[in-house]
Amino acid sequence: MATITSHSPADTFAHGSALATTLRAGDVVALDGDLGAGKTHFVKGIAAGLGCEGDVTSPTFTLVHEYTGGRLPLFHFDFYRLESEDEVLRIGLDDYLGAGGVLVIEWAGKFPAVLPAGTRWFRLRAVTGSAKGDGDIREITEEARA
Repeated sequence: MATITSHSPADTFAHGSALATTLRAGDVVALDGDLGAGKTHFVKGIAAGLGCEGDVTSPTFTLVHEYTGGRLPLFHFDFYRLESEDEVLRIGLDDYLGAGGVLVIEWAGKFPAVLPAGTRWFRLRAVTGSAKGDGDIREITEEARA
């Protein structure tokens, strides 16, 4: 597991943008972390790094947003409001997996069994009690999962 420290929302964005340079068509990026941990800022960076157009927002209520115009399309999912694996499949996850873009999924840990082998897992965590009292510090950890 590799962990990087982000000191600001702009830093979290930059780490997402750097990750985007490593992504290929068909890649799946799974994000976990509490509310306010920086997941959407990380996705904004991924979208920018891919060159996608549009204002990236959390798809909590729409469940998926599509961003195009870049090196690869980005399909941004949010599993927060979903209650079952069946619901995940009904929103067309399988179709998006074969669409030639990158899937980024917030709250992916709710339904890990529906994600393909090779999914890259990241946990974002707000760091509390830092020496400076800085509320913007986040740890972004890439986790190895089978």
